[in-house]
Amino acid sequence: MAVWKIKERNELVRQFDIRGSRAIFMGGGAPGDSNVVDFVNISNAGDFSDFGDLTAARDLAGGGANFTRVVCTGGHEPSNVDRIDYSEIKTTGNFADFANLTDGRSYLSGMANNTRQISSGGLDPSHSNIQDIISFASLGDAVDFGNLTSAKALDTNHGSPTRGISAGGVVNPGGGNSNLNIIDFITFATLGNATDFGDLTAAQRSQSSFCDSTRMCIAGGQAPGTTKIEKIEIATTGNATDFADAIAGTTENGRGTSNNSRGIYNRGGVVNTVHQLTIATGGTATDFGDMTVARTAAHAASDGHGGLETGLDQRPSVTYMPGSGRAVLHVNGGDYDFFNINTQGTSVNFGDQRVSHTSAAGCSDLTRGVTTCERTGGTFAGTNMEYIEFASQGNAADFGDMATGHVLNSATSSTTRGISLGGQSAGSTSVNVIEYFTIQTLGNAADFGNLTVARARTAGYGSNTRGICTNGRDFTGPSILNEIDYITIASTGNATDFGDSTESKDYVSGTSSNIRGVTCGGYTPSAVDTIDYITIASTGNAIDFGNLVRTRTVCGGTSNNVRGHFSGGYVSGNLDTADFITIASTGNAADFGDLAQAGEYYYAVSDSHGGLQG
Repeated sequence: MAVWKIKERNELVRQFDIRGSRAIFMGGGAPGDSNVVDFVNISNAGDFSDFGDLTAARDLAGGGANFTRVVCTGGHEPSNVDRIDYSEIKTTGNFADFANLTDGRSYLSGMANNTRQISSGGLDPSHSNIQDIISFASLGDAVDFGNLTSAKALDTNHGSPTRGISAGGVVNPGGGNSNLNIIDFITFATLGNATDFGDLTAAQRSQSSFCDSTRMCIAGGQAPGTTKIEKIEIATTGNATDFADAIAGTTENGRGTSNNSRGIYNRGGVVNTVHQLTIATGGTATDFGDMTVARTAAHAASDGHGGLETGLDQRPSVTYMPGSGRAVLHVNGGDYDFFNINTQGTSVNFGDQRVSHTSAAGCSDLTRGVTTCERTGGTFAGTNMEYIEFASQGNAADFGDMATGHVLNSATSSTTRGISLGGQSAGSTSVNVIEYFTIQTLGNAADFGNLTVARARTAGYGSNTRGICTNGRDFTGPSILNEIDYITIASTGNATDFGDSTESKDYVSGTSSNIRGVTCGGYTPSAVDTIDYITIASTGNAIDFGNLVRTRTVCGGTSNNVRGHFSGGYVSGNLDTADFITIASTGNAADFGDLAQAGEYYYAVSDSHGGLQG
């Protein structure tokens, strides 16, 4: 009777599974340093698309990726840097700062498994034996992993889920460059120095490489005219052997990655050409497609390479999960776009507005977003209400009508009730009305009570028990305001004075966790980038939080209870950028990514804001 070791059998059967198929090529020389990031689906041969930009143009960097996050490490800007950038790999958008290497250097390489990324060798400016390690899950500086067997630069790295490989490279003994044939290996789980694995078939530097979970392929390099692709079996030790043939013209400073089945690599030199090879069978490489910009030494990474072990990370649900951070953004021109607040990147289309509108406000519970006080056709009637379901991308539907006609209100909500706060009616008249409705019950809004001061262009947010209305404009002055009001959402009645904002301003935006509310931007009457905050359960004046990345007014604010997000807006033109903050801290906002459409008078709703906690 046979005895099956189920884990080993599963690994054997799935060793060539496609674990993910997005490849990212980062930076490079064009021939000057480049900040371009491209992406492509490895499973389908074809040309690359623009992903976004690195935080700075750089060449000869390292990096790596797991199923969710990609990093670019070190490089040449044109001086050596210790910078580490990152992005969420399944999105698009600009990279953000992760932290720093232990030593600034270029001409380095990188490898990764599910949890760790290692940057290997390089010039600082002398040849280095340093290996740095970071954890993908936590932003923070790299720490020392151990040393290579030899100081070198321009090695090539890849590996399995347990073992990392450094192959080839160049040293500079006595002032003359000498290519290396050495292969080192490390065990990802254990800090320590690298160990000798074996030798390449010839001394070589600046090769491309790619791998599945058991085999690493090494292509090209500095030797003129090479068409050799060699291989090693990662779990063993020993010398590399000749395996396959590259296309003529393959040379140094290419970079490669894989989806665990197909390897792709830039052929080297300042070109946009990318080639492909099936890792299990070898043969002769063929053309895959072109990068968006011709460049050399663009570091490559993917969410499906052989270093990633399936079964360790939770696979994405085939259905949307309520409360997972989905936000839906009203945009001009009759659309709704959406994004996930947890993941930096670019918004994409969700569906169409029932009626194209502006100057409205939205609120939401865990499953439904509701729009209030829609301005259509230039009127101030503003009685239309519509709704979307977070789980089902698609068009909005009719919800009901507001009790009174007005626009330029703000809104907040709990898990059951939506609240509309203030606004503007015809003839530049500010109103003090507060209205409410039950989010899961289609129908008309009803009177709740009054604000302490009639006003429009306010910000609204709250906890699961208390709603906040802050700042705005009273047209009877006319004057911009710093007043903050609060209500108890589950009751009805007039608002109560909470305290004062740090500035008098209107056209503000806001969002909250269940503990803290933040207000940003607006006009004082000039456009500002300031952010202040309050503790929702108390009363008192707001406190300075920090600054937005740029000044913005009439932008859309929302949150996932941890991260606050501010979209679009207007300053001398419509904006297509978004900022984010960590609500529980203080400090300046960071760039989130780009919107699909630039615009002002945006509002956003989410399935996990501060009013939905508890």
